[in-house]
Amino acid sequence: MSKILLCEDDTELAKNLSMFLQSEGWQVIHAEGQTAALRLIAAERFDLALLDISLRDGNGFSVCAAIKAGADTPVIFLTASDDEACTVAGFDVGADDYISKPFRPRELIARMKNVLRRQQKSTPMLQCGSIVIDPARGTVTKNGTELFLSALEYRLLLVLFTNKEQLLTRDRLAEELWSISGEFVSDNTLNVYMKRLRERIEDDPKNPAVIKTVRGLGYKAVEP
Repeated sequence: MSKILLCEDDTELAKNLSMFLQSEGWQVIHAEGQTAALRLIAAERFDLALLDISLRDGNGFSVCAAIKAGADTPVIFLTASDDEACTVAGFDVGADDYISKPFRPRELIARMKNVLRRQQKSTPMLQCGSIVIDPARGTVTKNGTELFLSALEYRLLLVLFTNKEQLLTRDRLAEELWSISGEFVSDNTLNVYMKRLRERIEDDPKNPAVIKTVRGLGYKAVEP
């Protein structure tokens, strides 16, 4: 079952759309505004996001940018505005599709399935040893068994695997986590997330074989 983030401040629309999508087999988590949406994407991973552009406490562009900074999650904008400038701005921040309100629910379902298919075809697997990331599905497996990581743990692993065999400084990794969490990531916070990640993926977390420490500089993912 695909998990959908719905960011929409029209309560009645959100309720009706959530019920419809759930009846079609989708899991829907609703955020009423930008703040709630940013909190959710820092804590969970989603298969697709439906974002309204105009929100009471911000806008969908900021939410889209944060989503794309964390993972290649497809984003569809739902908006009453058919202004060309808004459309261009949406695609500039990484939107995958754009549908104007009012829309036909069946058309929305077709658009959602289309962007998911498109993403699955274009996103390669990332692997180090027995650890495999499927960016299209947002999943991580070890020896074929799925690991359940937080959004920030997943983002940290994704950045390391995308840059496999390359040294990534602590500053660079902190910036990557900051961009998705929306909050400053301290040196101690990075240590905590790295420790948690190693406990999940390494056979011996005290002697890591996949994520190596380069003393005084940072970390890199390597083939064990």
